[in-house]
Amino acid sequence: MYKLAVFVPPSHLESLKEALFAAGAGRIGNYGRCAWQTLGEGQFMALEGADPFIGDVGELERVSEYKVEMVCTDELIRTVVKVLKQAHPYETPAYEVWRIEDL
Repeated sequence: MYKLAVFVPPSHLESLKEALFAAGAGRIGNYGRCAWQTLGEGQFMALEGADPFIGDVGELERVSEYKVEMVCTDELIRTVVKVLKQAHPYETPAYEVWRIEDL
């Protein structure tokens, strides 16, 4: 089992979650579409050669973003990450994947 966390702007929160659920993430036992989300503030500066979804190259941006966390089975994690990259509006989405143990 894996835990996936991704940072996404409010405008794409629901569509990204739907894509990840459709790919098989967010299932815990007999429960589906399980996720945790919290609103925070992220920051970044697009460097030369970037094509930012928000902001301009060379300018520091501070944006509201949701951190969304959900679990995913071993056999689906690579597919789910691929879907995340396709469905996310950012050129380079920020995400984390952790292996978790069922004890």
